Amino acid sequence: MPTESTFLLAGLFLLLAAAGWAMGRFGERDVEDAPPPLNIDYLKGLNFLLNEQTDQALEHFLKMVRVDDKTIETHFALGSLFRRRGEVDRAIRIHQNIIARPDLASEQRDQALYSLAKDYLAAGLLDRAEKLFSRLAAGSRYQVQALGALCGIYEQEREWGKAIDAGKRLEILGGRSLALQIAHYYCELAESAADAGDFAAARQYVKNAQTGRPRTMRGALTRAHIARDTDDSRTALRLYHRIIDEDTYLIAEALPEIVTIYTRENEVDELERALEALLEKNPDTASLVAYTAIVNDIGGIPVIDECVRRYMLNEPTLGEFVDLQRLSEAKDEGDTAFAKVRGALSKLAAATPRYQCQECGFSSQRLLWQCPSCRDWETQRPASRVQFDTVLQHSITR
Repeated sequence: MPTESTFLLAGLFLLLAAAGWAMGRFGERDVEDAPPPLNIDYLKGLNFLLNEQTDQALEHFLKMVRVDDKTIETHFALGSLFRRRGEVDRAIRIHQNIIARPDLASEQRDQALYSLAKDYLAAGLLDRAEKLFSRLAAGSRYQVQALGALCGIYEQEREWGKAIDAGKRLEILGGRSLALQIAHYYCELAESAADAGDFAAARQYVKNAQTGRPRTMRGALTRAHIARDTDDSRTALRLYHRIIDEDTYLIAEALPEIVTIYTRENEVDELERALEALLEKNPDTASLVAYTAIVNDIGGIPVIDECVRRYMLNEPTLGEFVDLQRLSEAKDEGDTAFAKVRGALSKLAAATPRYQCQECGFSSQRLLWQCPSCRDWETQRPASRVQFDTVLQHSITR
Protein backbone atom coordinates (compact mmCIF):
# COMPACT_ATOMS: atom_id res chain seq x y z
CA MET A 1 0.00 0.00 0.00
CA PRO A 2 1.48 3.40 -0.98
CA THR A 3 2.74 5.44 1.94
CA GLU A 4 2.62 9.16 2.59
CA SER A 5 6.24 9.47 1.46
CA THR A 6 5.38 7.66 -1.78
CA PHE A 7 2.65 10.14 -2.59
CA LEU A 8 4.93 13.07 -1.75
CA LEU A 9 7.64 11.77 -4.05
CA ALA A 10 5.08 11.24 -6.78
CA GLY A 11 3.86 14.80 -6.37
CA LEU A 12 7.41 16.12 -6.52
CA PHE A 13 8.13 14.19 -9.70
CA LEU A 14 4.93 15.45 -11.33
CA LEU A 15 5.69 19.05 -10.38
CA LEU A 16 9.18 18.78 -11.77
CA ALA A 17 7.85 17.16 -14.90
CA ALA A 18 5.26 19.90 -15.35
CA ALA A 19 7.86 22.60 -14.77
CA GLY A 20 10.25 21.04 -17.26
CA TRP A 21 7.53 20.63 -19.85
CA ALA A 22 6.33 24.23 -19.39
CA MET A 23 9.81 25.64 -19.76
CA GLY A 24 10.29 23.65 -22.92
CA ARG A 25 6.84 24.48 -24.28
CA PHE A 26 6.83 28.21 -23.65
CA GLY A 27 10.54 28.97 -23.59
CA GLU A 28 12.59 30.13 -26.52
CA ARG A 29 12.25 27.65 -29.42
CA ASP A 30 11.29 27.60 -33.04
CA VAL A 31 7.58 28.07 -33.70
CA GLU A 32 7.41 25.01 -35.87
CA ASP A 33 8.85 22.76 -33.15
CA ALA A 34 6.46 20.24 -31.59
CA PRO A 35 5.75 20.41 -27.82
CA PRO A 36 8.59 18.68 -25.99
CA PRO A 37 7.98 15.22 -24.61
CA LEU A 38 8.27 14.50 -20.91
CA ASN A 39 11.85 13.89 -19.86
CA ILE A 40 12.65 10.18 -19.65
CA ASP A 41 14.11 10.76 -16.16
CA TYR A 42 10.70 11.82 -14.84
CA LEU A 43 9.03 8.78 -16.36
CA LYS A 44 11.69 6.52 -14.88
CA GLY A 45 11.19 8.00 -11.42
CA LEU A 46 7.41 7.64 -11.67
CA ASN A 47 7.86 4.04 -12.74
CA PHE A 48 9.81 3.37 -9.53
CA LEU A 49 6.98 4.89 -7.51
CA LEU A 50 4.24 2.98 -9.31
CA ASN A 51 6.08 -0.21 -8.41
CA GLU A 52 6.46 1.05 -4.80
CA GLN A 53 10.25 1.07 -5.15
CA THR A 54 10.66 4.19 -3.01
CA ASP A 55 14.34 3.55 -2.30
CA GLN A 56 15.14 3.63 -6.00
CA ALA A 57 12.80 6.57 -6.50
CA LEU A 58 14.59 8.55 -3.78
CA GLU A 59 17.99 7.77 -5.28
CA HIS A 60 16.74 8.87 -8.67
CA PHE A 61 15.21 12.04 -7.25
CA LEU A 62 18.41 13.08 -5.50
CA LYS A 63 20.48 12.49 -8.63
CA MET A 64 18.00 14.27 -10.86
CA VAL A 65 17.41 17.38 -8.72
CA ARG A 66 20.43 19.48 -7.95
CA VAL A 67 20.36 21.26 -4.59
CA ASP A 68 20.07 24.94 -5.37
CA ASP A 69 18.23 27.97 -4.06
CA LYS A 70 15.05 26.90 -5.87
CA THR A 71 14.90 23.33 -4.64
CA ILE A 72 16.53 23.42 -1.19
CA GLU A 73 13.25 23.91 0.69
CA THR A 74 11.84 20.89 -1.13
CA HIS A 75 14.76 18.84 0.14
CA PHE A 76 14.21 20.10 3.69
CA ALA A 77 10.52 19.22 3.51
CA LEU A 78 11.28 15.75 2.19
CA GLY A 79 13.90 15.11 4.87
CA SER A 80 11.50 16.21 7.61
CA LEU A 81 8.80 13.91 6.23
CA PHE A 82 11.10 10.90 6.20
CA ARG A 83 12.22 11.57 9.79
CA ARG A 84 8.61 11.81 10.99
CA ARG A 85 7.86 8.55 9.22
CA GLY A 86 10.76 6.86 11.01
CA GLU A 87 12.82 6.56 7.82
CA VAL A 88 15.78 8.33 9.36
CA ASP A 89 18.37 6.81 7.02
CA ARG A 90 16.73 8.62 4.11
CA ALA A 91 16.42 11.84 6.09
CA ILE A 92 20.12 11.69 6.97
CA ARG A 93 21.14 11.21 3.34
CA ILE A 94 19.01 14.15 2.19
CA HIS A 95 20.41 16.52 4.80
CA GLN A 96 23.97 15.34 4.20
CA ASN A 97 23.40 16.03 0.50
CA ILE A 98 22.37 19.60 1.35
CA ILE A 99 25.41 20.16 3.59
CA ALA A 100 27.71 18.90 0.81
CA ARG A 101 26.76 21.87 -1.35
CA PRO A 102 29.89 24.13 -1.37
CA ASP A 103 28.09 27.45 -1.89
CA LEU A 104 25.46 26.91 0.81
CA ALA A 105 24.56 30.07 2.74
CA SER A 106 25.46 30.04 6.44
CA GLU A 107 21.81 30.26 7.51
CA GLN A 108 20.87 27.30 5.33
CA ARG A 109 23.89 25.37 6.58
CA ASP A 110 22.75 25.87 10.19
CA GLN A 111 19.28 24.69 9.18
CA ALA A 112 20.75 21.60 7.53
CA LEU A 113 22.99 20.87 10.54
CA TYR A 114 20.04 21.23 12.91
CA SER A 115 17.92 18.90 10.75
CA LEU A 116 20.75 16.37 10.55
CA ALA A 117 21.24 16.54 14.34
CA LYS A 118 17.54 15.74 14.80
CA ASP A 119 17.95 12.84 12.36
CA TYR A 120 20.83 11.43 14.42
CA LEU A 121 18.81 11.90 17.61
CA ALA A 122 15.84 10.05 16.11
CA ALA A 123 18.19 7.25 15.03
CA GLY A 124 19.64 6.95 18.55
CA LEU A 125 23.09 8.13 17.42
CA LEU A 126 23.50 10.31 20.48
CA ASP A 127 27.23 10.99 20.09
CA ARG A 128 26.77 12.36 16.56
CA ALA A 129 23.69 14.36 17.59
CA GLU A 130 25.55 15.79 20.60
CA LYS A 131 28.44 16.94 18.40
CA LEU A 132 26.17 18.83 16.01
CA PHE A 133 23.95 20.31 18.74
CA SER A 134 27.07 21.49 20.61
CA ARG A 135 28.27 23.22 17.44
CA LEU A 136 24.90 24.93 16.99
CA ALA A 137 24.72 25.86 20.69
CA ALA A 138 28.02 27.69 20.39
CA GLY A 139 26.41 30.33 18.20
CA SER A 140 23.54 30.01 15.72
CA ARG A 141 19.87 30.86 15.41
CA TYR A 142 19.17 27.35 16.71
CA GLN A 143 21.08 27.96 19.93
CA VAL A 144 18.09 27.62 22.27
CA GLN A 145 16.72 24.52 20.53
CA ALA A 146 20.17 22.93 20.51
CA LEU A 147 20.68 23.51 24.24
CA GLY A 148 17.27 21.97 24.97
CA ALA A 149 18.21 18.94 22.88
CA LEU A 150 21.56 18.67 24.66
CA CYS A 151 19.80 18.60 28.05
CA GLY A 152 17.73 15.67 26.79
CA ILE A 153 20.82 13.84 25.50
CA TYR A 154 22.73 14.36 28.73
CA GLU A 155 19.74 13.08 30.70
CA GLN A 156 19.71 9.88 28.64
CA GLU A 157 23.47 9.48 29.03
CA ARG A 158 23.28 10.44 32.73
CA GLU A 159 25.98 13.06 32.27
CA TRP A 160 24.54 15.31 34.95
CA GLY A 161 27.43 17.80 35.11
CA LYS A 162 27.06 18.57 31.40
CA ALA A 163 23.28 18.72 31.82
CA ILE A 164 23.66 21.35 34.55
CA ASP A 165 25.91 23.51 32.33
CA ALA A 166 23.54 23.24 29.37
CA GLY A 167 20.51 23.91 31.58
CA LYS A 168 22.04 27.06 33.07
CA ARG A 169 22.92 28.40 29.61
CA LEU A 170 19.41 27.60 28.42
CA GLU A 171 17.90 29.51 31.35
CA ILE A 172 19.85 32.62 30.31
CA LEU A 173 19.22 32.38 26.56
CA GLY A 174 15.72 30.93 26.65
CA GLY A 175 14.31 33.31 29.24
CA ARG A 176 12.60 30.57 31.24
CA SER A 177 13.30 28.91 34.55
CA LEU A 178 14.71 25.39 34.67
CA ALA A 179 15.12 25.49 38.44
CA LEU A 180 13.33 22.20 39.17
CA GLN A 181 15.07 20.40 36.33
CA ILE A 182 18.55 21.57 37.38
CA ALA A 183 17.80 20.74 41.02
CA HIS A 184 17.11 17.16 39.98
CA TYR A 185 20.41 17.07 38.07
CA TYR A 186 22.19 17.97 41.31
CA CYS A 187 20.18 15.33 43.19
CA GLU A 188 21.27 12.71 40.67
CA LEU A 189 24.87 13.66 41.37
CA ALA A 190 24.19 13.55 45.12
CA GLU A 191 22.72 10.06 44.95
CA SER A 192 25.63 8.80 42.85
CA ALA A 193 28.11 10.27 45.33
CA ALA A 194 26.24 8.74 48.27
CA ASP A 195 26.19 5.34 46.56
CA ALA A 196 29.98 5.65 46.18
CA GLY A 197 30.34 6.51 49.89
CA ASP A 198 31.34 10.13 49.27
CA PHE A 199 28.82 11.68 51.64
CA ALA A 200 30.59 15.05 51.83
CA ALA A 201 30.20 15.50 48.08
CA ALA A 202 26.62 14.23 48.28
CA ARG A 203 25.72 16.86 50.90
CA GLN A 204 27.26 19.61 48.77
CA TYR A 205 25.29 18.53 45.70
CA VAL A 206 22.07 18.58 47.72
CA LYS A 207 22.96 22.05 48.99
CA ASN A 208 23.52 23.19 45.39
CA ALA A 209 20.16 21.74 44.45
CA GLN A 210 18.37 23.81 47.09
CA THR A 211 20.38 27.03 46.89
CA GLY A 212 18.83 29.88 44.95
CA ARG A 213 16.02 27.80 43.51
CA PRO A 214 12.66 26.35 44.66
CA ARG A 215 13.09 23.42 47.03
CA THR A 216 12.42 20.01 45.55
CA MET A 217 11.26 17.35 47.99
CA ARG A 218 13.75 15.01 46.39
CA GLY A 219 16.56 17.07 47.90
CA ALA A 220 15.06 16.71 51.39
CA LEU A 221 14.56 12.98 50.87
CA THR A 222 18.15 12.59 49.67
CA ARG A 223 19.41 14.47 52.75
CA ALA A 224 17.37 12.15 54.96
CA HIS A 225 18.80 9.07 53.22
CA ILE A 226 22.35 10.42 53.70
CA ALA A 227 21.67 10.92 57.42
CA ARG A 228 20.26 7.39 57.61
CA ASP A 229 23.28 5.88 55.86
CA THR A 230 25.70 7.75 58.13
CA ASP A 231 23.89 6.50 61.28
CA ASP A 232 22.59 9.97 62.15
CA SER A 233 19.18 8.67 63.22
CA ARG A 234 18.01 11.89 64.90
CA THR A 235 18.62 13.99 61.78
CA ALA A 236 17.11 11.33 59.54
CA LEU A 237 13.91 11.16 61.62
CA ARG A 238 13.61 14.93 61.72
CA LEU A 239 13.93 15.15 57.95
CA TYR A 240 11.57 12.24 57.23
CA HIS A 241 8.91 13.76 59.50
CA ARG A 242 9.36 17.16 57.84
CA ILE A 243 8.93 15.56 54.41
CA ILE A 244 5.62 13.99 55.43
CA ASP A 245 4.42 17.24 56.98
CA GLU A 246 5.24 19.25 53.86
CA ASP A 247 4.23 16.76 51.14
CA THR A 248 2.16 13.82 52.25
CA TYR A 249 2.53 12.05 48.88
CA LEU A 250 6.07 11.07 49.93
CA ILE A 251 4.73 9.17 52.93
CA ALA A 252 5.10 6.05 50.78
CA GLU A 253 8.87 6.65 50.77
CA ALA A 254 9.35 8.12 54.25
CA LEU A 255 7.08 5.99 56.47
CA PRO A 256 8.96 2.68 56.01
CA GLU A 257 12.20 4.47 56.91
CA ILE A 258 10.61 6.07 59.98
CA VAL A 259 9.27 2.71 61.19
CA THR A 260 12.65 1.03 60.64
CA ILE A 261 14.55 3.68 62.64
CA TYR A 262 12.10 3.81 65.55
CA THR A 263 12.01 0.01 65.73
CA ARG A 264 15.80 -0.24 65.63
CA GLU A 265 16.07 2.37 68.39
CA ASN A 266 13.39 0.57 70.49
CA GLU A 267 11.21 3.67 70.46
CA VAL A 268 7.93 2.25 69.13
CA ASP A 269 5.93 4.26 71.70
CA GLU A 270 7.46 7.44 70.31
CA LEU A 271 6.50 6.28 66.80
CA GLU A 272 2.91 5.77 67.98
CA ARG A 273 2.72 9.31 69.35
CA ALA A 274 4.25 10.79 66.19
CA LEU A 275 1.79 8.98 63.92
CA GLU A 276 -1.19 9.88 66.11
CA ALA A 277 -0.17 13.53 65.91
CA LEU A 278 0.15 13.24 62.13
CA LEU A 279 -3.31 11.68 61.72
CA GLU A 280 -4.88 14.21 64.06
CA LYS A 281 -3.38 17.06 62.06
CA ASN A 282 -4.25 15.55 58.67
CA PRO A 283 -6.88 12.76 58.87
CA ASP A 284 -6.78 12.27 55.08
CA THR A 285 -3.35 10.67 55.38
CA ALA A 286 -4.89 7.59 57.02
CA SER A 287 -5.51 5.91 53.65
CA LEU A 288 -1.92 6.64 52.55
CA VAL A 289 -0.60 5.20 55.83
CA ALA A 290 -2.73 2.10 55.34
CA TYR A 291 -1.74 1.61 51.68
CA THR A 292 1.94 2.12 52.49
CA ALA A 293 1.70 -0.39 55.34
CA ILE A 294 -0.01 -2.93 53.06
CA VAL A 295 2.55 -2.52 50.26
CA ASN A 296 5.54 -2.72 52.60
CA ASP A 297 4.00 -5.36 54.91
CA ILE A 298 4.31 -3.12 57.98
CA GLY A 299 2.41 -4.50 60.97
CA GLY A 300 2.44 -4.87 64.74
CA ILE A 301 2.07 -1.14 65.38
CA PRO A 302 -1.44 -0.41 66.76
CA VAL A 303 -2.02 2.96 65.10
CA ILE A 304 -0.94 1.61 61.70
CA ASP A 305 -2.92 -1.60 62.12
CA GLU A 306 -6.01 0.45 62.91
CA CYS A 307 -5.52 2.50 59.72
CA VAL A 308 -5.27 -0.72 57.71
CA ARG A 309 -8.35 -2.15 59.39
CA ARG A 310 -10.47 0.94 58.62
CA TYR A 311 -9.10 0.97 55.09
CA MET A 312 -10.21 -2.62 54.47
CA LEU A 313 -13.66 -2.02 55.98
CA ASN A 314 -14.20 1.03 53.76
CA GLU A 315 -12.90 -0.53 50.53
CA PRO A 316 -16.05 -1.06 48.40
CA THR A 317 -14.51 -3.50 45.92
CA LEU A 318 -13.14 -5.68 48.71
CA GLY A 319 -16.57 -5.68 50.34
CA GLU A 320 -17.99 -7.46 47.29
CA PHE A 321 -15.86 -10.50 48.09
CA VAL A 322 -15.55 -10.56 51.89
CA ASP A 323 -18.02 -9.36 54.53
CA LEU A 324 -15.37 -7.95 56.84
CA GLN A 325 -17.93 -5.89 58.72
CA ARG A 326 -19.65 -9.07 59.90
CA LEU A 327 -16.36 -10.81 60.61
CA SER A 328 -15.14 -7.89 62.69
CA GLU A 329 -17.88 -8.59 65.20
CA ALA A 330 -16.33 -11.99 66.01
CA LYS A 331 -13.04 -11.21 67.78
CA ASP A 332 -10.82 -14.24 67.16
CA GLU A 333 -12.38 -15.25 63.85
CA GLY A 334 -12.34 -11.63 62.70
CA ASP A 335 -8.66 -11.12 63.54
CA THR A 336 -7.74 -14.24 61.59
CA ALA A 337 -9.84 -13.16 58.62
CA PHE A 338 -8.36 -9.66 58.64
CA ALA A 339 -4.84 -11.09 58.76
CA LYS A 340 -5.52 -13.34 55.75
CA VAL A 341 -7.13 -10.55 53.74
CA ARG A 342 -4.29 -8.21 54.61
CA GLY A 343 -1.73 -10.76 53.42
CA ALA A 344 -3.62 -11.18 50.16
CA LEU A 345 -3.76 -7.41 49.70
CA SER A 346 0.00 -7.17 50.21
CA LYS A 347 0.59 -9.68 47.43
CA LEU A 348 -1.94 -7.93 45.23
CA ALA A 349 -0.40 -4.50 45.81
CA ALA A 350 3.05 -5.85 45.01
CA ALA A 351 1.79 -7.03 41.60
CA THR A 352 0.19 -3.74 40.55
CA PRO A 353 1.70 -0.30 39.75
CA ARG A 354 2.29 1.87 42.80
CA TYR A 355 3.03 5.20 41.11
CA GLN A 356 1.47 7.08 38.22
CA CYS A 357 2.56 10.19 36.31
CA GLN A 358 0.05 13.01 36.64
CA GLU A 359 0.98 14.37 33.21
CA CYS A 360 0.83 11.31 30.93
CA GLY A 361 -0.47 8.46 33.11
CA PHE A 362 2.67 6.30 32.96
CA SER A 363 2.65 3.74 35.79
CA SER A 364 5.54 2.07 37.60
CA GLN A 365 6.30 -0.09 40.61
CA ARG A 366 8.73 2.38 42.18
CA LEU A 367 9.07 6.14 42.39
CA LEU A 368 10.75 7.55 39.28
CA TRP A 369 11.73 11.20 39.61
CA GLN A 370 11.69 11.63 35.83
CA CYS A 371 8.82 10.03 33.94
CA PRO A 372 10.24 7.74 31.22
CA SER A 373 7.27 8.53 28.99
CA CYS A 374 6.77 12.31 29.00
CA ARG A 375 10.26 13.08 30.44
CA ASP A 376 8.83 15.54 32.99
CA TRP A 377 10.37 15.77 36.46
CA GLU A 378 8.65 15.02 39.78
CA THR A 379 5.23 14.28 38.31
CA GLN A 380 4.67 10.80 39.74
CA ARG A 381 2.35 10.29 42.68
CA PRO A 382 1.66 7.12 44.68
CA ALA A 383 -1.58 5.21 44.57
CA SER A 384 -3.73 5.52 47.67
CA ARG A 385 -5.59 2.24 47.25
CA VAL A 386 -4.99 -1.27 45.95
CA GLN A 387 -5.77 -1.34 42.23
CA PHE A 388 -8.43 -4.06 42.14
CA ASP A 389 -9.72 -2.93 38.75
CA THR A 390 -6.37 -3.54 37.07
CA VAL A 391 -6.07 -7.04 38.48
CA LEU A 392 -9.68 -7.96 37.68
CA GLN A 393 -9.33 -6.70 34.12
CA HIS A 394 -6.08 -8.67 33.73
CA SER A 395 -7.80 -11.81 35.03
CA ILE A 396 -10.71 -11.39 32.61
CA THR A 397 -8.49 -10.92 29.55
CA ARG A 398 -6.33 -13.97 30.32
